[in-house]
Amino acid sequence: FSWAEGKRDPETLRERKPAVFAGEKVGRQRGSVISSEDEGKEGNNEIEGDKAVGEQEKAKMSELIEIVGLTKAYDERHVAVNNITLTLPRGKIIGLLGPNGSGKTTLIKMLNGLLTPTLGSIRINGQEVGPATKARVAYLPDRTYLAGNKKIYEILEYFCDFYSDFSRERASGMLQSLGIDATARMNTLSKGTKEKVQLILVMSRNADLYVLDEPIAGVDPAARDYILRTIVNNYNPAASVLISTHLIGDIEQILDEVIFMRYGYLVLYNSADNIRQQHGKSVDAYFREVFAC
Repeated sequence: FSWAEGKRDPETLRERKPAVFAGEKVGRQRGSVISSEDEGKEGNNEIEGDKAVGEQEKAKMSELIEIVGLTKAYDERHVAVNNITLTLPRGKIIGLLGPNGSGKTTLIKMLNGLLTPTLGSIRINGQEVGPATKARVAYLPDRTYLAGNKKIYEILEYFCDFYSDFSRERASGMLQSLGIDATARMNTLSKGTKEKVQLILVMSRNADLYVLDEPIAGVDPAARDYILRTIVNNYNPAASVLISTHLIGDIEQILDEVIFMRYGYLVLYNSADNIRQQHGKSVDAYFREVFAC
């Protein structure tokens, strides 16, 4: 992304679409003789064409997020996300990985409609980011956002009113399994317990996309296992989970796919299994190799 070019003519930075000319698809001329053999071939071609269209539609239905030429520039010297194109499927747990300053949080905020792209587009469920997609995305930010004077059960009531896909029964069950008192006020809880409560609220929704920014950063190792189990056992199977974290070794066991980012660029998008097979090492070890200082 060039800031100067972007101000001069943003259209030059977008991929040009091929022109479509009238009459590109030309049929047989009138009056020509079509044999029965030709008719059979045409029939087979139509069937094959229908199959191809069906496969394309099926592939399209499996796509959850479509990112095209995404750029976020704060000014000419600070380009946080630089021309990323990426398609993410449904039903996956995906790690968003990279060193500090790589653009992960900026990307997350654009997915949630909290930042507007400078260039490019994001579609979730085929829709541009907006009120409709926000209703289908469950977001866990990297810091506490709940009012400290509120009791946990009051927050559950708020989420029930605000999100039509929120399950109070599921949230209450997870609170009980962790031994968290629903009558406690948020400002009386430890940092780790606050983060558990926030995760429970997010995972109690029946969303299409769960975006978790550093979900295990502030909790002890014993609680991390519970949090990971909570993520795996409670997200909508037709949805996907996008997890940003520096604790790769702790979450690697649950990841299906990984995204590596650096300086705002997409470095790698691959399945966790492919990385292990192709490079003979864990995702954590490969990450350290790629981003070695």
